[in-house]
Amino acid sequence: MGLTIAQKIIKAHLLEGDLTPGSEIALRIDQTLTQDATGTMAYLEFESIGIPRVRTELSVAYIDHNTLQSGFENADDHRYIQSVAKKYGIRFSRPGNGICHQVHLERFGKPGKTLIGSDSHTPTGGGIGMLAMGAGGMDVAVAMGGGAYYITMPKMIKVNLTGALRPWVSAKDVSLEILRILSVKGGVGYIIEWGGEGIKTLSVPQRATITNMGTELGATTSIFPSDEVTKAFLESQGRGEDYTPLASDPDAVYDRIIDINLSELKPLLACPHSPDNIKSAEELSDVKVDQVCIGSCTNSSLADMLKVAAILKGKTIDPSVSLSVSPGSKQVLTMLADCGALSDIIAAGARVLECACGPCIGMGFSPNSAGVSLRTFNRNFEGRSGTKDGQVYLVSPEVAAASALTGYITDPRTLGECPEIVMPDKFKINDSAVILPATEEEAKDVEVLRGPNIKPFPEGAPMTDVITAPLTLKVGDNITTDHIMPAGAKILPYRSNIPYLSKFCFGVCDETFPERAKEAGQSIIVGGSNYGQGSSREHAALVPLYLGVKAVVAKSFARIHAANLINAGIIPLTFKNADDYDKLNQGDELELSGLFKGIEDGTVTLTDKTTGEKFQLVCEFSLRQRQMLMAGGLLKYTKG
Repeated sequence: MGLTIAQKIIKAHLLEGDLTPGSEIALRIDQTLTQDATGTMAYLEFESIGIPRVRTELSVAYIDHNTLQSGFENADDHRYIQSVAKKYGIRFSRPGNGICHQVHLERFGKPGKTLIGSDSHTPTGGGIGMLAMGAGGMDVAVAMGGGAYYITMPKMIKVNLTGALRPWVSAKDVSLEILRILSVKGGVGYIIEWGGEGIKTLSVPQRATITNMGTELGATTSIFPSDEVTKAFLESQGRGEDYTPLASDPDAVYDRIIDINLSELKPLLACPHSPDNIKSAEELSDVKVDQVCIGSCTNSSLADMLKVAAILKGKTIDPSVSLSVSPGSKQVLTMLADCGALSDIIAAGARVLECACGPCIGMGFSPNSAGVSLRTFNRNFEGRSGTKDGQVYLVSPEVAAASALTGYITDPRTLGECPEIVMPDKFKINDSAVILPATEEEAKDVEVLRGPNIKPFPEGAPMTDVITAPLTLKVGDNITTDHIMPAGAKILPYRSNIPYLSKFCFGVCDETFPERAKEAGQSIIVGGSNYGQGSSREHAALVPLYLGVKAVVAKSFARIHAANLINAGIIPLTFKNADDYDKLNQGDELELSGLFKGIEDGTVTLTDKTTGEKFQLVCEFSLRQRQMLMAGGLLKYTKG
């Protein structure tokens, strides 16, 4: 039986386990990346391991999230990360150099390599045939130290693409179509491989948009073959030597096959407040638009920006619309300026923001009260924009530009002939904003610089056989990490200060939770299905740990968040009978008993001491995960 692309890379990097779906495997990691919202904590964790130098082929620290410096906190974190990078052998991408996924695709990604990053959209690298996965900061820290990265061996979905995209239809519409088919939890437990004759018509930036958005499906990762399109992209970046052909075997077996005809797609939008709430642009033409944001790691490539510039050229945006444009990297911004496209964008009335994540994480440019904001981003979770009642739609650059001109959601096909863009054969290479680390000899004298906002991270306690605690919070389905630990300009500066950050935990759901949790001392949270979807931010586990959360009981968990809970020493448990969720009430006194035996047998008993009812919970942990929970989390387990 042949192998899929992902199975081939996994087999080549396998340290423990086999390719049996559902079993735990350990992978050797070639590359890591961090960004500054998660990086400070990841590097504090790396330092605590006590290894003098990273042991990966390449590790890069990017500054792209917390670039709004309204106080000393973000600047101190950046200084800390830069000093850690210099000392421990990590390349440092300065603020302004660009968004981690865009820059890594341009300058560092290699087909066939493994990459984990402390950002959930790391699967962007799958656009050039990498096995690229989002992970918690602790997992990245361990990988930088030469440790294995553990995941459950995924099943495989093949998406066969036929035909070619019609004018005004883009890769973003492919992403939204697969979200319409699978939903935000339909990819959980799978790797999605894209193939078929249609992929030959898709450029690397288009492929990267699709693999980036695969994160919203809950998939472990998404991947394209490494082919002549990949080769041409790498050569245009002056990296032709990094090319390796990679394809699935003709007799590879998939657990599910989905067919999409690119020729039949039309412009789509994800409506508030979920990436899988899909409608067509033509259905929404009566929706008035207040704001348009173009950029993010999903749609900020040179190709995307040139298309936007061509649509806007010689025109002026509607007076009622505020438009921002954020190029994905310094390379993109420089080339836009050199060819005159940047002038076209500015002349149309756009505000050009720096090469960073910006509005995508609520770092500035929030919409007005109840404002409709069209964004070429990957997430439209409630409140993520920084405006609690903001109505955020996810769209393609084409829909975004067209709507900015008219003031209403606009099907760009109504604008007439789609302008053609010409991509350069060679990209402008200037890596001066990537600072190389000190040599091993020089590193001995490098001082790590810590600001007063950087506090120690909380450590889990060894698991006890019985946990008695109140149910301090009950939440519904599809709770995201933005619900658990919000982002935004007011909160992100405190990502390295867990005690202060804890004030905002579950603020979107219940602003009184932090105080109740602290008062309780220890507590249990109950959630619905797909609990913890979204970002890889381990703060969504570390902050509840700080607040005394001992266990989370849910109908089902998102992959990365479940791993982060275990890493932190919090027990993730699922209902054996999903209907039991309805029988538990916030404020009830709960007891988890027989945990030592239960996590080995796979079943734990939950007693609601308030009502007297008993419930069976499922906990399918590997031996390693059981040992981690017993020790109090990944770092304590790693240090022995």
